[in-house]
Amino acid sequence: MLVIISSLFASCSPRRGNTSIETMITPLAPTSVPAPTSERPEYEPGELVDYIAQSGDTLPALASRFNTTIEEIRQANPVIPDDATTMPPGFPMKIPIYYLPLWGTTFQSIPDHAFVNGLAQVGVSTSALVAATNGWLKNYRVYAGDEWRTGHEMVDYVATNYSISPRLLLAILEYQTGALSQPEAPTEKYILGFRRRYYETPYLQLVVAANILNNAYYSWRGGGLTEFELPDGSLYRPDPWQNAASVALQYYFSRLYSGDQFYASIGPDGLARVYRDFFGDPWDDSFITLPGSLKQPELRFPFPAGHTWTYTGGPHTGWGTGEPFAAIDFAPPSEYSGCFAVSEDEYVIAMADGFVVRSNLDGVIIDLDKDGDERTGWVLYYLHLATNGRVQAGVEVKAGDPIGYPSCEGGRVTGTHVHIARKYNGEWILADGPLAFNLEGWIAHNGAQAYQGTLTRGAATVTACECSNAFSAVRADDQ
Repeated sequence: MLVIISSLFASCSPRRGNTSIETMITPLAPTSVPAPTSERPEYEPGELVDYIAQSGDTLPALASRFNTTIEEIRQANPVIPDDATTMPPGFPMKIPIYYLPLWGTTFQSIPDHAFVNGLAQVGVSTSALVAATNGWLKNYRVYAGDEWRTGHEMVDYVATNYSISPRLLLAILEYQTGALSQPEAPTEKYILGFRRRYYETPYLQLVVAANILNNAYYSWRGGGLTEFELPDGSLYRPDPWQNAASVALQYYFSRLYSGDQFYASIGPDGLARVYRDFFGDPWDDSFITLPGSLKQPELRFPFPAGHTWTYTGGPHTGWGTGEPFAAIDFAPPSEYSGCFAVSEDEYVIAMADGFVVRSNLDGVIIDLDKDGDERTGWVLYYLHLATNGRVQAGVEVKAGDPIGYPSCEGGRVTGTHVHIARKYNGEWILADGPLAFNLEGWIAHNGAQAYQGTLTRGAATVTACECSNAFSAVRADDQ
């Protein structure tokens, strides 16, 4: 048995959160209904419970969820290698649990592969899904991302940027607004219930929804989210056995509903049923988003060999605000602060061999498995590359090849820099944790808040700072 389990870690190739989740909303009026009784027994302190590893599980996150420690989990499961990253899905574990009251439902709404814009979405046409319905989204048009888009294009645009399944976004729009079944759109200004100034269109409501979903998904994934309050002030603790996608939906609806309405939304007849009715049962699929023992491929710094740039941003959001803290920033040397034009030799490079599958104002994606689909395998994401000189989609690149220049283009910025992040099978990979960013042996670590943090290699430490001082300078190795 030990040999079999060890081979799972060896052969399968594919953090703890440090800030509060941004809600970005004013909740709807609550209804006062007592929370249901926990479905779990009251365990003795340190009692060993059975757990089957799920996609993306890591020891730090499991320790947080079960209110225990990594050391205690390792003692109960000595077969786990010292260098373990992600647990192999299906791996049976014993976890020492320290009971907390008010654990929530054990019902799992959707699997993780139905949450991310990854493997399960390959071959899915959002256009065809919407065209087959008679809902208001079918004929809807909106100005988003500097161009007019149809309803399905709006959904795809949000899905691509946030890397969230377009089918999940459609299910949410249907559950809350009848977007696929009702010919008339709701008259309510804030159709998803997020009463935030300037966020009144369906597109911007969907942006807020996607941001909240990602905040919760990746906070659970990293171990930072273990409880939250509903609008009526009642406390909710997700069941430790839950998966990230189901917790993301629980948190999402907790921003809107209390009492019966909340528990209905996260139950079998809530969002889960809408998803199943329109797109089939996602649990019938066998996709694995993050396999066991996932390892990052070797990556170079995003600037030329032998050059020194400044580490201006420690782990922070990959896209949007709040979690996932998947990105880090670098800026070229300059006598100026703020936005400036860089010299011709201070360009951004490909950090690994790959194929450019997307190149626009919203970012450049280099696909490392070269299959032409950013939803599969490892991909590298670059943001804030200047339009002039930016690599075009459809180009194969080698590590070290120029792909553009750092700039202030694309999103809100305070100065010229490049923002980099990683995804695997559509899932953002947190910049710190068991799969921390590793650039030429320099490892990223979280700071006390977003954009803070360090890079370390051996005894050397570089500290993130927009000030571009000597302590934030890092040199790329000669190649």
